[in-house]
Amino acid sequence: MLTVWCVVALLALLPPSQSVNPGVKVRLTQKGLEYGRQIGMAILQSKLKSIKLPDMSGKVKVSRIGKVKYSITGMKITSLGLPTTAVGLVPETGVSLSIANAFISIHGRWKVRYKFIKNRGSFDLAVRGLSITSRITLRSDETGRPTVSNANCVARVGSVKIKFHGGASWLYNLFRSKIGKALRKALEKQICPRVADAVSEMNPRLKTLNVLARVDKYAEIEYSMVAPPIITKEFINFDLKGEFYNIGKHQEPPFAATPFSLPAQHTSMLYIGLSSFTINSAGFVYNKAGILSLYITDDMIPPKSPLRLNTKTFGALIPEIAKRFPNLMMKLLVKTSSPPNITFERDNMTLRATGTVTAYAIQTNGTLAPLFILILDTSVSARAYITGVKLAGTVALNRIGLTVGTSYVGPFQVKSLENILLLVLKVAVIPQVNVRLQQGFPLPTLGKMNLVNPQLQVQKDYMLIGTDVHFEP
Repeated sequence: MLTVWCVVALLALLPPSQSVNPGVKVRLTQKGLEYGRQIGMAILQSKLKSIKLPDMSGKVKVSRIGKVKYSITGMKITSLGLPTTAVGLVPETGVSLSIANAFISIHGRWKVRYKFIKNRGSFDLAVRGLSITSRITLRSDETGRPTVSNANCVARVGSVKIKFHGGASWLYNLFRSKIGKALRKALEKQICPRVADAVSEMNPRLKTLNVLARVDKYAEIEYSMVAPPIITKEFINFDLKGEFYNIGKHQEPPFAATPFSLPAQHTSMLYIGLSSFTINSAGFVYNKAGILSLYITDDMIPPKSPLRLNTKTFGALIPEIAKRFPNLMMKLLVKTSSPPNITFERDNMTLRATGTVTAYAIQTNGTLAPLFILILDTSVSARAYITGVKLAGTVALNRIGLTVGTSYVGPFQVKSLENILLLVLKVAVIPQVNVRLQQGFPLPTLGKMNLVNPQLQVQKDYMLIGTDVHFEP
């Protein structure tokens, strides 16, 4: 029932769409189910307290007396307890809920009439040994979003005891047994519909799932399921697409996700595995959007640096520049020529990017005169971290490789430019890249969900996030 959906709903994102390898895997553990049980019982208890028992009336035929009329009215639940509850996973099926030794206390009014005799008072009804068993299934609605339903439910009342107050005991003893049986039947009849109502109330909440999560004005990430969930006695595994797309235009990259498996860890409520495919699909999207480029000007270089972006500095290394473009400022255009590629090894993330560096002299009339184009091969180390419910990161430059692509100022030794380009990349390009990376991208979430004490590990071909969760009211 609801005991688990506050957590499970996070994971049951969409129905299987294609038989492809997932970019993201999510695991819900028994610890996660237990958290769901704790918060779900409060919701279920509220639903059961809303049970309204109908007024009852009837006649009892008493030997040598005749018919005695009675009525029971104004019944209200005054207390309800669910002391023994448990949730479990049913392999290949879903989630089971069991409640035992529950109790309900009810207060109401009674009235009897026999000929000209009228009597009335109050009563307290004690229901003990109430048990509920239920099985809940997950499916998808017509929009591809998850929906939950109550597959079956059985409710049984153990004992019913009535204590009457006021009036003559011989009168209410006439209908005590009949009232007890009627109230038992009325309660059992209403409990399972309340369970079903509670399950159905989760469906609007499921629509808060960020199945298609906006990252920025260029990209969004899809978390649809690509295979049915794998349910064992210990956990539920969900395979999610985990792929970035250009907003409004879903084009598949020229590479596919490769299989990976989550390790046998169970200390956290939730585990999220993100493959290198997911991150590389982001590189494909941003490269295709044409935003992996940056103009570098001299004001982006630290003032104390002796190396400046002008023809005097570069002319000392390439004399033709100083000869043809004396005393001019320069501008560099750094951009990727293909999508960057990230690889995951244990405790290590490395990103490689290939691009070009085009140098311009800024002439006195503001026009740009091209000087040369360099082919740039860079390797950076990456670090990922969790901020809120987002995955963010930073990079640091490892090495660069330079070759001459085109020269408009005659031949020159490209190695002489390495120090300048290293400075430009470290003080101008890398900080700009980190500004974007620190904005992060959203992880799959449901409603007001927070991650608690998330831990991130880098494994071969994927990174693993282990975390507890907390839902705000």
